[in-house]
Amino acid sequence: MKTTANASATSREVTNKIVLLSVFVVLSFATFAQSPADQLAQWETEADTLMGRQDYAGAALLYTKILNETKLKEKADYKALYKRAVSYYSAGDFDNALADMNRFVPEFPENPQARILRALISRQKGDAENQLADLQKAIELRGSTPELLRWRGALLADKGEFKAAKKDLEEVKLFMDDAELETNLGFIYYSLGSADSAFVCFNKAIVLDVNYAASYLYAGSFCLQEENFGLALTYLNLALRIEPTNRSALFYKGVSLVELKRTNEGCSCLRKAFAAGEDDAADYLKEYCFEVYK
Repeated sequence: MKTTANASATSREVTNKIVLLSVFVVLSFATFAQSPADQLAQWETEADTLMGRQDYAGAALLYTKILNETKLKEKADYKALYKRAVSYYSAGDFDNALADMNRFVPEFPENPQARILRALISRQKGDAENQLADLQKAIELRGSTPELLRWRGALLADKGEFKAAKKDLEEVKLFMDDAELETNLGFIYYSLGSADSAFVCFNKAIVLDVNYAASYLYAGSFCLQEENFGLALTYLNLALRIEPTNRSALFYKGVSLVELKRTNEGCSCLRKAFAAGEDDAADYLKEYCFEVYK
């Protein structure tokens, strides 16, 4: 039984905190000195003000003017390059943000915040390998924090390195706990063959947040794999109460109903799932629902 549950979910709140830190921590870089040129200092002040107003494109233009003047001749000149990368990232221009960070990181290879920013850019570009590499280096340089461990744990789970992912997320639980973390741990436990521990996590996730649909979806899909179709249906009905059009929940519910010999209901769910883009529903429709809809 295929499951589409994804163990890589990291919270938007954590990402926002890291991004904000990336924006402002550069101001305290010990290696940077204020430019002696009044014009450059004025441009930088204006660009910083635009950043604060979320005018990222305008800020990037001013940082570019600074870079055109300094031509990165001194280490201090790289402050504008870093800030321009942040402005590009904040504007969603990930290619230019990455290009700037690929110039910045070799000059400051021991700066953990630069590694975190480049990892964030890689995440937006879907580059898991380089994302993990920079994140690992940031943890080595800065030390582990719950946010960074959580992020790394999700990446390791995506790679199938479940033991390492479990270690990271269990350490995170010493400092914080929420429905997403418990759900991801449940996925990891199940992938390691510990079904009982997995369902303990899913049920705890539900207690922590009854409106977190992923907990029900994971639990329902794994109940299908365990051929516990009645319990799967219970979880999936709860998931659909929160997200009535979730195509994976509709698909898994359809399969559960078919396996419970409630074919008409099951085929109805499978048709909805297929119409919503769940291609896996096609085989079930062909096998179980032809007589119903011919």
